[in-house]
Amino acid sequence: MPEYHKSIMKREVLRYLGIPTEGVIVDGTLGDGGHTEFILNNTAPEIRVFAIDRDRSAIERARERLSPFRDRVTLAHGELGDLKNLVAQNGITQIAGLLMDLGVSSPQLDTPDRGFSIKHDGPLDMRMDPSQQTSAADLLRKLSDAELVSIIKNFGEERYSKRIVRSIRKEQAEHPIITTGQLSRAVSRVVRSPRHSRIHPATKTFQALRIAVNEELDQLKRALQDVIGLLSSTSRLVVISFHSLEDRIVKTFFRDEQKGCSCPPKIPMCICGRTQTLKILTRKPIMPSEEEIAQNPRSVSAKLRVAERVYA
Repeated sequence: MPEYHKSIMKREVLRYLGIPTEGVIVDGTLGDGGHTEFILNNTAPEIRVFAIDRDRSAIERARERLSPFRDRVTLAHGELGDLKNLVAQNGITQIAGLLMDLGVSSPQLDTPDRGFSIKHDGPLDMRMDPSQQTSAADLLRKLSDAELVSIIKNFGEERYSKRIVRSIRKEQAEHPIITTGQLSRAVSRVVRSPRHSRIHPATKTFQALRIAVNEELDQLKRALQDVIGLLSSTSRLVVISFHSLEDRIVKTFFRDEQKGCSCPPKIPMCICGRTQTLKILTRKPIMPSEEEIAQNPRSVSAKLRVAERVYA
């Protein structure tokens, strides 16, 4: 049996989805299929799952894993941000819930050729969908200094972005940066991790480039906007994020959709026409248990937020 990615907070996901006795659950980030398998194992036969992933190799691993449920699951290759079109192409007009687990899967991190990992030297790729054109190495080659500084600063929340870009350019003056090891060394020459920290000094830079290559934040924003029109009444949206940028987008979106009206407080009556579409069910994010973190250290930064669809 292949070693699958360990999907986190599976019981919490199932509980907070509040799954009814029938309908379609959308898994917007299938990965190795761990969450989908758990949902199908613990719900009525009338529940079906429509699962999306942009990584074809993940879909193939999940297809084997989910073969016992082939009549209840549909797998689709595509981007999270194209959620609305993908479900429409499969004849789905309304869904009973949506899960988005925004983390990078273990097979992606642990396969050197994918270029996601600092620990394993490999091509500087980072494409979740290998068929897309632009890799991380392409970004380093094509972007201006200002654009690269902005990406590392804003997507990596890296305070030493200018210093890092200068080091990258110095390295590129001698030879192209085409491997993860080259980039890691270029960053490590000018950034030091805090004493006793286990976090590699290039972690934030790698995160920033991965987000940029895969347009992860834009994908998330589009999916959140589109799901409002797909969720039936009282259906739920469950999102697991792994860094502050994602979590901030989800938290802000939930808050704005719960508030509805966006008119300034001084205006005596609503003129924007916006109404409440979501009710937040998690005042604070749900975190993995200590036991789960001990079994799967990569879950330590996960935050789960839930909102329920309401109709005014």
